[in-house]
Amino acid sequence: MKEFKKILVPIDFSEASIILAPYAKYLGEKLEAELHVLYVVRSLDYFGGFYVPHTSIKKFEEEIVRGAEKRMENFVEDHFEDFPVKTHILIGDAGTEILNFVQQENFDLIVMGTHGRKGLDKIIFGSVADRVVKGAPCPVLTINPYRTKD
Repeated sequence: MKEFKKILVPIDFSEASIILAPYAKYLGEKLEAELHVLYVVRSLDYFGGFYVPHTSIKKFEEEIVRGAEKRMENFVEDHFEDFPVKTHILIGDAGTEILNFVQQENFDLIVMGTHGRKGLDKIIFGSVADRVVKGAPCPVLTINPYRTKD
């Protein structure tokens, strides 16, 4: 059986991410694995056809990335204290970017929540977890953050 030495933890900064963090940290510690926490900023290229100058969209996207970097820093400080974590911010479609990143970086395992977005956001954007499970080249451990026992 292959060892899990490089684990990807995609997050969306939702309540589900907060619940997922201790599971990821526990696995990282027990398996003595390298943990990588990833957040994907939704690309704003979609809005390019709405008579908004492309430079305005790019500038706004850069601001979002800077905000995501700060949130990631705070998230790691709050939830991965005393455990080394590598962080990554990508831009694009979450499911696509996660799958591409896993392929490029040769991860052994993905640990992610089954829920993040709810309601209309989930209908519009679809289930990222579903797409990752179906397309991942490695095992995916999904955790339902709303059905976990403490």
